[in-house]
Amino acid sequence: MKRYIFTLSIIFIFQITYSQNPRARDLGIPFAGNTGEFNAITDVQGVEVGYSTIIEGEGKNVLGEGPIRTGVTAIFPRGKAKKFSPVYANWYSLNGNGEMTGTTWVTESGFLETPVMITNTNSVGEVRQAVLKWFVDTDWYRGEKWWYTYPVVAETYDGFLNDIYGFHVKEEHVIEAIENTSSGQIAEGNVGGGTGMMCLGFKGGTGTSSRVVHINDSMYTVGVLVQSNFGAKRNLTIAGVPVGMELLNIKSEEYKGDPISNRKEGDGSIIVIVATDAPLLPHQLKRIAQRIPLGIGNVGGRGSNGSGDIFLAFSTANEGAFSRSENTTVESVSNDMISPLFEATVQAVEEAIINAMVAAETMEGIHGNTSYRLPHDETIEVMKKYNRYQPEVILKNKELETYAGKYEFRPEAYATISQEGGKLFIQFPKTHKAEMSPINNHTFEVFDFGIRISFNKNTTELTIMANGETKAKKVE
Repeated sequence: MKRYIFTLSIIFIFQITYSQNPRARDLGIPFAGNTGEFNAITDVQGVEVGYSTIIEGEGKNVLGEGPIRTGVTAIFPRGKAKKFSPVYANWYSLNGNGEMTGTTWVTESGFLETPVMITNTNSVGEVRQAVLKWFVDTDWYRGEKWWYTYPVVAETYDGFLNDIYGFHVKEEHVIEAIENTSSGQIAEGNVGGGTGMMCLGFKGGTGTSSRVVHINDSMYTVGVLVQSNFGAKRNLTIAGVPVGMELLNIKSEEYKGDPISNRKEGDGSIIVIVATDAPLLPHQLKRIAQRIPLGIGNVGGRGSNGSGDIFLAFSTANEGAFSRSENTTVESVSNDMISPLFEATVQAVEEAIINAMVAAETMEGIHGNTSYRLPHDETIEVMKKYNRYQPEVILKNKELETYAGKYEFRPEAYATISQEGGKLFIQFPKTHKAEMSPINNHTFEVFDFGIRISFNKNTTELTIMANGETKAKKVE
């Protein structure tokens, strides 16, 4: 059987095609929090992501030949051009029926020294060895003649669609994923290590999301990437809506051959990688990683016995923290100010998982086993039924200008609304400027402050909704 290895140029086209797949917000699914430019882990400056995707063959499984539905994902915290540039990191496991290599040294040293690679369960060793060889071939350690390292490689099981015991991930696929890393918009769904994965009864895969938060006068980004392969359909919850229960009558999986008898409902795994540019120390990154299960639980994850729920968080700040020979000085966010980063993590994890499911397409694998995509139209109808359908509202600059101005909510106390880059922002006395996210043409959510703002038709008055209502008249 002929094996196809995509060239860099073909992969680039492949990524663009997939990046145009719908995302959760395109279906009118509402999520809390302000996203970065791409709503992706790559909103954290320096982070790069690349994929190698192997889709080949169909029909009955022939061991070692296929069908093949697998791949590799590569994540570089500061980009591959930086070479050896350790970042503070830590990890956490909700349920340890899985693998993420290199984590004992991450915990011991407090640093992540390698890219993070994600693949299928049986290819961890191949990927790890290929990364080490790539280090040698590219002088990753910048001329150091003696070094040791422990590549971080994580996995989830794709053996219901993929010829997993055929060991199809090879060194060239690892190198392809590494060389294909880039910043900006990235692909989701049936790509990279997530190619053959299933989630909450439907097709799963790779997903991403981000959040931007303010802490005092500083703005930080939290980005998440998931390889999502867990959960029972009946538990699928989207924006608080029991979508799985509402779609029980819709076929989501079909098994025609082994290993049909070995799979228990809810089994599977999820790998979550969190990146942030907030200056966090290793013990604080452990705390970030420990909040990841809250986002998984929001969508229906239960941490079953057969699930490998393994997470890693890193910070790209404090670039000069690592030294083999000198003391270093670092900065960190105070523990008393860290909670917005916890909330951002939970929000981004929840959205990244649903993004993976929305972007994924129906896939037929070994023996004709099929995992069906989350049905978009039916999901929208369920969201409408529960009054949670919220299509994206895009206001023109001319409309935004009518809201800008100064509003007095008590004598000589003002809320200032401004327009910047096609968005509205509000600022109260002694607060930072916060983004206003439109719910409709007259109502906006201000996630930073946990309030809603509603304007009257003439935009001469606004109402602040938070523990009651406060009116404010436009004075300028």
